[in-house]
Amino acid sequence: MRMNRMITRKLRGFAIELRNEHNNGSNLEKLHAMKDGMLETVYQMLTISLGTPPEKFDWQVRDKDKKFTRFENLTPQSFFMDHVGLNLDDYVCLIDCPMSDKKYHETYTVDYLGNVIEGEQIRYLNLPIKRLKEASIASLKDDHPVWFGCDVGKHFSRVLGIMDMKLFDFELFYGTEFPMTKADRLEYGDSQMTHAMLFTGVDLASTGKSKKWRVENSWGDKGGDKGYDIMTDPWFDEYTFEVVIHKDYITKEELEIYQKEPVSLKPWDPMGALAK
Repeated sequence: MRMNRMITRKLRGFAIELRNEHNNGSNLEKLHAMKDGMLETVYQMLTISLGTPPEKFDWQVRDKDKKFTRFENLTPQSFFMDHVGLNLDDYVCLIDCPMSDKKYHETYTVDYLGNVIEGEQIRYLNLPIKRLKEASIASLKDDHPVWFGCDVGKHFSRVLGIMDMKLFDFELFYGTEFPMTKADRLEYGDSQMTHAMLFTGVDLASTGKSKKWRVENSWGDKGGDKGYDIMTDPWFDEYTFEVVIHKDYITKEELEIYQKEPVSLKPWDPMGALAK
């Protein structure tokens, strides 16, 4: 989005100004005053692009039975409480990160990742990919969709709506092998989380093992089956990195690990790529 690019460019210019002032000996009080003025400029850019945020708004919707309903004079808080109602503290973020500098059954955070100073700290519980699948399957069986993060551009046809490791036979085409593991791809910059979507269903074999996953994307209804895609299980293994799950679907031991003080990762770690 052009607005995002222009605001990012402006913020980088502001960073130059602040660093120059600091290097020239300006005190903290002056730097804070400069920052306040810069934030006013950012707000100005946002309101020019998006309009002034309304204090109240009306929301109209048709339910699954096509019944029309209108809700008036809502605030963001009342909308969340009345129509969402989730306790976000009940959800945990699981990752599968097999990099050599990370351990399974350990909780991590990423320095400077949060966009609100007073907000909740980002936490990731690193578990083997099998546990991400088991927790996701349990959630879907209870009719609870699962938010997830992945590297969407790999072995994916947007038109067909298919994510499959055998979709393109690059080894046959180029006459060479591409033997990197998931850990290799992360450590050498070939892969990272680039997109978030929603699991809305899973196809299970008679053994209970997952075969393929139904994915709701956010790119409109042109690709796949009216915006829904299919992810095969091997693709999940290689390019799915993160799922957000209700804590009811992990073990007591896993929850205890999740609640421990997390190990801090550097801002450029690939596990922080999606939330930047």
